[in-house]
Amino acid sequence: MVFFLIVLVVVASVVAATATLLSRLGPIPVVIVLLTVIGIVTTLMRGLFRAAADLDRLLTATRRVQDGDYTARLGQTRSRMAPVQELGRGFDTMVARLEADELQRRTLLADVSHELRTPLSVIKGNLEAIIDGVYAADEAHLAPILDETRVMERLIDDLRTVALSEAGTLTLHPEPTDPDVLIGEVIRAFTTTAEAGGIQLTTEVEGDLPILDIDPVRIREVLSNLVANALRHTPRGGTVAIGGSSTPAAVTLTVRDTGPGIDAALLPHVFDRFVKGAGSRGSGLGLAIARGLMEAHGGSISVASDSHGTVFRAVIPRPTDVRSADL
Repeated sequence: MVFFLIVLVVVASVVAATATLLSRLGPIPVVIVLLTVIGIVTTLMRGLFRAAADLDRLLTATRRVQDGDYTARLGQTRSRMAPVQELGRGFDTMVARLEADELQRRTLLADVSHELRTPLSVIKGNLEAIIDGVYAADEAHLAPILDETRVMERLIDDLRTVALSEAGTLTLHPEPTDPDVLIGEVIRAFTTTAEAGGIQLTTEVEGDLPILDIDPVRIREVLSNLVANALRHTPRGGTVAIGGSSTPAAVTLTVRDTGPGIDAALLPHVFDRFVKGAGSRGSGLGLAIARGLMEAHGGSISVASDSHGTVFRAVIPRPTDVRSADL
């Protein structure tokens, strides 16, 4: 408003000075100047009133957000001033993010409560039965309690990893790592499981992969998670293959299976927290963790699936100096 008043004063001063000079030429130039002044003032005042109306609406919407109503939006501004329009868009974007964060927080609390309820119920039931003398305090009845505490421990560790990765505070310990070695370690770790399920576990590596400066523990965790999921959903006689390829820009690690594929309705949400397919026994955090770990490395992870199988692709960028050397 102060800016508009200053502009108005400056314009009026210029027009008044011009009118004084033109008054010597007769009444017609003076009338023209006065009409010009009236037009300019009218336009400026109209713009000022529109901006003031938008600011009033913004103030009302801000009060609603302050009271916890994150559905408040300013919408289309009446003012044609770029700063006012940008302010309106910024406000709507900010409130939309607040609304999404609030919904995510509520969903997370509900999901965590749901996931903890089952192991706690098992622990409580078994302990009450032991205290009441229904069960003996022997290994057969204490072992399930220990198993459920391990489930809770894994869930808490997974939640912590997801929270740190989403907050961008996950600590990595990068070191020069050979991706071929990582793939070999994962293959050896899951060979027994694959053989027990009658599944062929193979590698599909294109040439020698370059050394990467990554956190080997975290990247191995990503591959292990993907392979474990693939083995779980691949029928006997199927194949799970860990692949790798490189370009001057990035190294891509893949995990391919010949399972029935992921349901089309579930596919866009597989990397969301607590999303699980039918019959899944996991916590629903594995793929969310994998995405967080890849993003922490500056990379990405994607999935493609149909009735013939599923392919996960984890892309790790290569340093700029390495790309230049290759080129």
